[in-house]
Amino acid sequence: MIIKLKQNPDKEQVARLKEWLTNQGVEVRPTVGENITILGLVGDTTKIDASLINALEIVEAVKRIQEPYKEANRRFHPEDTVITLENGTKIGGNNFTVIAGPCSVESKEQIIEVAKAVKKSGATILRGGAFKPRTSPYAFQGMGAEGIELLLAAKKETGLPIVTEIMESSQLELCDDVDIIQVGARNMQNFELLKRLGKIDKPILLKRGLSATYQELIMSAEYIMAGGNRNVILCERGIRTFERMTRNTLDISAVPILKEETHLPVIIDPSHAAGMSRMVEPLSLAATAAGAHGMIIEVHNDPEHALCDGPQSLKPETFDNVAKKIFKLHDALAELS
Repeated sequence: MIIKLKQNPDKEQVARLKEWLTNQGVEVRPTVGENITILGLVGDTTKIDASLINALEIVEAVKRIQEPYKEANRRFHPEDTVITLENGTKIGGNNFTVIAGPCSVESKEQIIEVAKAVKKSGATILRGGAFKPRTSPYAFQGMGAEGIELLLAAKKETGLPIVTEIMESSQLELCDDVDIIQVGARNMQNFELLKRLGKIDKPILLKRGLSATYQELIMSAEYIMAGGNRNVILCERGIRTFERMTRNTLDISAVPILKEETHLPVIIDPSHAAGMSRMVEPLSLAATAAGAHGMIIEVHNDPEHALCDGPQSLKPETFDNVAKKIFKLHDALAELS
């Protein structure tokens, strides 16, 4: 249930209402915006008389929420969540953020070279995998702790915040200086990991599972947010369909739907979606036009010899061209809105 208050409500009346609601056994979570104040009720609200609340002088409207997610629900939190990193980089709202870097960290020279190149092209966050979930047990699994150290070296060299994926909660102790922790598609419903991430104060980039519905993705975000960590970024990275000409099928519909249902930032991964470098540009442009808050794009200085996902990685010069186009498109659309 949500209670929308009138503008400039009497503070004493609001306090009395909150106290009464708390005594009814529900948790009251207020959201205060520039022109609106909402009281979100979490818990069993079936015994609360909505008409009684609606009759109060300070109340504009009362609505019962049917969706199982509360924290991520835009009805509870009408304004966009904007996540601000330590260096001031913002994700969400009117901000457009490009994250770029190699699928996996392979050497100090590689990650620093790529970091400098993507920063020059406008990327404001560096991605790089230290732990890699692979379909084959014989494929390259990442450099582990050493990979994180190399990411931190690239961060020190360029000033770019870093995002990297973890596979299990035991790896969290290695990520104290990592700016964003990524939960990959295969771990989207690893609920014990999600609950652990809800206890830390660090942004989480949550990728949609290979066959996950929108509600399942949002409920995974809800697991993190219910634990107290409300800094969640949703990522559409393509889903598994009957189509075999692409690695996955990018679901562009996810952008407007997730933005409508939630207040969380929504970004797109065009690299994993198609699995082909030539598809990254058109998919990035399509996602930008659909209103995505940003992109996460794989860039490698030598894709032909990459240890992981070389066919979908852009060379730095190609990324520079793609970045120019998506920034130009985003700016043009912003002028129209």
